[in-house]
Amino acid sequence: MSEDPFVAHRSLLFTVAYEMLGSVADAEDVVQETWLRWAAVVDAERCEVRDPRAYLVRIVTRLCLNRLRTLARQREEYVGEWLPEPVLTSPDVAEDVELAESVSIAMLAVLETLLPTERAVFVLREVFDVPYDEIAEALDKSPAAVRQIATRARKHVAARRPRMSVSRTEQEQVVERFLAA
Repeated sequence: MSEDPFVAHRSLLFTVAYEMLGSVADAEDVVQETWLRWAAVVDAERCEVRDPRAYLVRIVTRLCLNRLRTLARQREEYVGEWLPEPVLTSPDVAEDVELAESVSIAMLAVLETLLPTERAVFVLREVFDVPYDEIAEALDKSPAAVRQIATRARKHVAARRPRMSVSRTEQEQVVERFLAA
């Protein structure tokens, strides 16, 4: 018997949810809700889903968008910064170290400035290379609209990039001088 598609793609689903939500707890909740919906569909229909990976990513994306809308309403009263803490998600420690180096708080802060739909499109397309037509299906939008949203999200992200690249050594020297002062 082959492995359950949910189990096979659970790591991907968690990563998509975490990248969109920025919270381990919220990501786990969304993955759990995805499993419940997946189990209900598989049990009720007694049939195979044509593309389980796409279907599961679609469920996670929609649940994340719903969660982001709910959180946005709850945060209207919150005063202060909200930045998610980077979390290591791959099973290989070496990959985790490399990922931790490549993902920064700055990028998470930039994602926070995107609208929920822009964030979903940006993460699915730029991070996971999901085709536009799959993203469009997950969001109930046309592929052309998704391409436009992706372009707009990339422009927003590009507008917030640092104007110059600074080496890690230079960053450490500045931090050391700042702490010494």
